[in-house]
Amino acid sequence: MKKLILLIAICLSSFCSRVIAQDGFGNTLNLGVGVGYPGYVGHAVPAFNLSYEFGLPHNFTLAPFVGIYSYQNNMYWGDAYTPYRNYSYTETVVPVGGKLAYYFNQLFQAGPRWDFYGALSLGFSFRTVVWENGYYGDRTLTNDASPMYVNLHAGARYYMTDRAGLFLDLSTGTTTFGLSLNFRNRGTVSRY
Repeated sequence: MKKLILLIAICLSSFCSRVIAQDGFGNTLNLGVGVGYPGYVGHAVPAFNLSYEFGLPHNFTLAPFVGIYSYQNNMYWGDAYTPYRNYSYTETVVPVGGKLAYYFNQLFQAGPRWDFYGALSLGFSFRTVVWENGYYGDRTLTNDASPMYVNLHAGARYYMTDRAGLFLDLSTGTTTFGLSLNFRNRGTVSRY
C-alpha cells in the first residue's frame, strides 16, 4: 500500500510539474503548525502540515500534502487477573493526499500581497496506536480515525516579501498557521 501511494505521489508530482501555470499561483511551499480537532478524540490536538502547491490554469492550485498529529487517551480495563484501572495509549495519525484550491483574489479584488482561497483536500490517514505496558485487553478503538481523509478549507495568505508570507488555513479537520515560501517571482507574474 505504501508503494502504491508513493507511486501515485510521484506521478502526481511529475504531472503537476509539467503543467504551465497561467495565473501566478503555485510553486509555493507551505509549512504549518496548528490544532486539529478529530471529532472522535473529543479535544484539540497539536498538528503539523507540509504541502507544495503547483499552479494550474484558471486560479487553481494542486498541492500534495503530508501532516501529522498525535494524542494520548485512556481506556478503563481489567479482568479476573488484572485490577481495573485506566491504561493509556498514544495514537499517531499521518494524513497524506492532495489539496485542490481555488483562489478568489480577482473576485475580492485583493492586492498583490494577499491570497484568499477555498479548497478541498482528499487523502488517506495512516495511523499507529501504542498501548501502555500491562494492557492485555481489546486493542480495537471504538471511536477510530477513518482511513479516508476529507477536509474543506478556507484560507488567506499575506506575503511580507515576494518570496515569503504567512498563512492561516481554517479547515474542518486541522487549522494551521504557518510560513509560505514562494519559488516564483510574484512581481513579474500577472495575477489575473
